[in-house]
Amino acid sequence: MKPSGDNNDSSRAPEVAAAALYIVATPIGNLDDISSRAAAILRAVDVIAAEDTRRSGRLLASLGVSTPLTSLHEHNEAGRVTPLLDRIAAGGSVALVSDAGTPLISDPGYRLVAQARARGLAVIAVPGCCAAVAALSVAGLPTDRFRFEGFLPAKPAARRARLQALRQQPDTQVFYEAVHRVRECLADLQDVFGADRPAFVARELTKLHETSYHGTLAEIACALAADPGGERGEFTLVVGGAPAVAGNVAELERVVAVLAAELPPGQAATLAAKITGASRRDAYRLVTAPRGGGAE
Repeated sequence: MKPSGDNNDSSRAPEVAAAALYIVATPIGNLDDISSRAAAILRAVDVIAAEDTRRSGRLLASLGVSTPLTSLHEHNEAGRVTPLLDRIAAGGSVALVSDAGTPLISDPGYRLVAQARARGLAVIAVPGCCAAVAALSVAGLPTDRFRFEGFLPAKPAARRARLQALRQQPDTQVFYEAVHRVRECLADLQDVFGADRPAFVARELTKLHETSYHGTLAEIACALAADPGGERGEFTLVVGGAPAVAGNVAELERVVAVLAAELPPGQAATLAAKITGASRRDAYRLVTAPRGGGAE
């Protein structure tokens, strides 16, 4: 069975549904990255809710789109949700855009989407650019599992505490950081994760002065400090996960063996993870792994 709305004709012009909220991804830099579907949706909806109407207005002008704009940002979202959803419920169509990239990914819109779902209204994704995914795709670090953290806390103590909580995570981690904090963030990452942790930093993705830095955290910090343009731009950091430690694996295997003999698999895995600091996924894999037996 095909998902609702599936259509193999990619040339078909998009139809805007009545009573629907469209979540529309927009370029993170290069305006040519706008999809033809996104442009058509923005042209056809009744109103566009934008994080910054002036910034979105420039994008719409470049596309020749004259759809009315209304603002929706972190400071007014709570008060704007009900009128927008009432408009959709009455048969209208609304598109949500952020300053750049995919809405809700470290951008406003969560209340709008959550309450639209709660009211049973249609919410339709119009996918496209996302700085986190773009950086991850070119970082050269493992992508089978990754963790998106967005912006770390601005205050140093809180930032370091969060990094301490992430230090042993085995998955690749993706962060956003403001230009005036990126060097402090890299210093904290080195102190907590270790200066030799592999990483990739993208500055000004898809823009005229796009720059990338690849190597260890220490090497990237040095390269950024030496770059005359390093004081400007928007940054996405991709950091490799914690390396597996043989001793930790052996300890997890020992604890799992003891607990699995006395407890159900799920409970044994949960307790083993808590005792050793390993992930429950790894513990459960060991609990449920086939045991070696005698010769057949």
